[in-house]
Amino acid sequence: MCESCQHRYANQAVTRCAQCAISLSGPTSICGSCVANSPSFDATFCATDYAPPIDVLVQALKFGAQLPLAAAFAKRIRKVVPHTAVADAAVMIAVPLSLPRLAQRGFNQAHEIAKPLARAWCLPLDGMLCVRVRDTEPQSSLPLSKRRGNMRGAFTLMRSDSVKGKHVLVVDDVMTTGETLHAVAATLKRFGASRVTNLVFARTPAR
Repeated sequence: MCESCQHRYANQAVTRCAQCAISLSGPTSICGSCVANSPSFDATFCATDYAPPIDVLVQALKFGAQLPLAAAFAKRIRKVVPHTAVADAAVMIAVPLSLPRLAQRGFNQAHEIAKPLARAWCLPLDGMLCVRVRDTEPQSSLPLSKRRGNMRGAFTLMRSDSVKGKHVLVVDDVMTTGETLHAVAATLKRFGASRVTNLVFARTPAR
């Protein structure tokens, strides 16, 4: 992106929910949805909204294998994450794909975004820690009412003691309803993680 487009589309100075990063219009720091039904993750940072023309860039990475975009997305994420939010983090993971989907695509776009973030913050990026044990239906193909059930039991950890008492950073390209990230965080918390922070490039706006 040129500097003009970065400023216009990927540098949004909006107030977001501290937990799920949805844009807020009032003075509160937590949205009503997170208050009523708190997700398993503790915080979320995102660079921009998933809206035109950003959505085209995300799709170019995800479905067009335009891998250099991953580094650009990571750079935008770093601009919105304060150092204090990640200073005590012990490990970083990317939301894993199922083996069939990984074989079909040839790469995990979330892991590609995570790599430059891990290098910048000198954190270990563990690509084998969290695995997807169910090849779920794509969340985008399901109504909102079925998305949490679709992700139930989808993830597990390969090493049960690897996150105990630790702050874990979870990277993804797009956050829509947050159910996938909720499922990952629930798995991490079940194995003893003390805190889970999401780092996503784009967040679907509130409707």
